[in-house]
Amino acid sequence: MTELFKTQLYDEHVKLGAKIVPFAGWDMPVQYTSVKEEVLAVRNTAGVFDVSHMGEFFIEGKDAEAFADYLVTNDILAAPQGKAVYSPLCREDGTVIDDLIVYKLAPGRVMICVNASNIDKDFSWMKSQHHGFDCSFTNMSHIFSLLALQGPKSFEILKPLLGDLPDLEYYSVFETTFADSPVILARTGYTGEDGFEVFAHHHTIKALWPKLLEAGVTPCGLAARDVLRLEVCYPLYGHELNDEINPYDAGLGWTVKPNKTKFIGKEALAAKAAKFKLIKLQLEKGIPREGYSVLNAQNEVIGTITSGTASVVLNKGIALARVKIDKIPADDIFMIDIRSKNYPAQLIKKPFVTGGHK
Repeated sequence: MTELFKTQLYDEHVKLGAKIVPFAGWDMPVQYTSVKEEVLAVRNTAGVFDVSHMGEFFIEGKDAEAFADYLVTNDILAAPQGKAVYSPLCREDGTVIDDLIVYKLAPGRVMICVNASNIDKDFSWMKSQHHGFDCSFTNMSHIFSLLALQGPKSFEILKPLLGDLPDLEYYSVFETTFADSPVILARTGYTGEDGFEVFAHHHTIKALWPKLLEAGVTPCGLAARDVLRLEVCYPLYGHELNDEINPYDAGLGWTVKPNKTKFIGKEALAAKAAKFKLIKLQLEKGIPREGYSVLNAQNEVIGTITSGTASVVLNKGIALARVKIDKIPADDIFMIDIRSKNYPAQLIKKPFVTGGHK
């Protein structure tokens, strides 16, 4: 049996009584008290997640921005310095390798944050595309830890702790210090709320963690994180995204910029039309789960649940589902098969919960 990695804060999680589970090759805290308590802390005040299992790659040199722009479907070159850009990473055939965020730290200096389960896959792929670009490309995941501070009180809690913290725009990135150590701070997150993702060397994050708890921030686990992201309809790799589908089939057509001069998968994506639509379904009764079938009024299977849970805020079942475009019912009647019983589901046009990010 392969030994799982542990984040630098593992012992702190154990001391706090967190339930630890294997996730993406790591021993990670899934919850501390209750999922409900942790979700409401993020929605109402502030919660902090140890997400140090995520991967950090750095591109440095004259062609840093050009290389990042070539790798992904979204437009990196058009974004101003100091911005973060969300994008899929695609193969030549348009299928999705991962979804990630590109951070334009400074001219000739770019950071990319990738999903934990895809670090090796992503780095190998990107490295194989590196030829012809005048820049270095380095996997720095082993020296970085990452905290996600999320919730409406995040800014007022974090500001006194840092050497400098301007009121950044949403999806901006800023370099500052904590206790005289460098920190990369992004006003991003995975909950729909205001907040910051704090990238720093292990010793810096280990020093910041207790300061956040002393300030009244609630430690939160992966279970709450999944409910929070699903309430605001954020995709998760391995669920809404995978190796077989393209961005259009995952509701991410807005991230594909066909007017860019060149990017991996451009030609293939230009020739593709979406075969599926990602829809939002809400239930009065029953909890939908990944893999459950979606049916129309005639009991025909028309799609599959990609993510499902019980919403803490709404106290209802919620789900994202991938449905065949040519099978979407004109009457908007949807059913979900939950353990051989069909439950009616309401089609929702907007996110289930409106977050409070800037």
